[in-house]
Amino acid sequence: MQSRTSRQSPHNPVAHGMDDDPRLAAEPAAALAAARRRAVRDGDRQIDTAHLLHSLLEQDPQVRAAFDGGPQLARLLGYLVQRSIGYGLRWQSGVEDSGTLPVVTVVEGFSPLAAAALEHACVRAARRDGARAQGGGAQARGVDLLAAIVADPQARAVEVLTRAAVDVHALRARIEDGPQGREARAGGGEGAC
Repeated sequence: MQSRTSRQSPHNPVAHGMDDDPRLAAEPAAALAAARRRAVRDGDRQIDTAHLLHSLLEQDPQVRAAFDGGPQLARLLGYLVQRSIGYGLRWQSGVEDSGTLPVVTVVEGFSPLAAAALEHACVRAARRDGARAQGGGAQARGVDLLAAIVADPQARAVEVLTRAAVDVHALRARIEDGPQGREARAGGGEGAC
């Protein structure tokens, strides 16, 4: 039996990349490396937002915490696993680009939406930490990347979330609330005994 990765050309832009971007914290950097491996293994031409979502869920506990519990995560991961054997096959021939996000410099091996999401995550981190976007030392966390990949309703990650019955608007609100907001809601707010 021949390995699925043997189909890949040594010149495949997905196989080589920017996993060591200093603007990314450890978890999103690991997720990026995993997304790259997943795209190569699946024979995809580019890393897209669904690859990023899948890898973030596997790599980052803060990203998993943004979802509404175990059953939702199990359903979502099950749906993502089906990508390589089912619905995701139709994505192999197309490029993920809705045209709704601002144009960014093309990043080789990434769909336009995935490249824009990476840039947006870094800008979000800089804004969150009060650093200047062009020279600040803020590193994007996994939740910054999650927020960025679910920002565009045309993203493949949003399609996956919708098909897995995840309320994307509620997810965005949980991301913006952060862990403190989720804990306060779960515990009935501050001062609740």
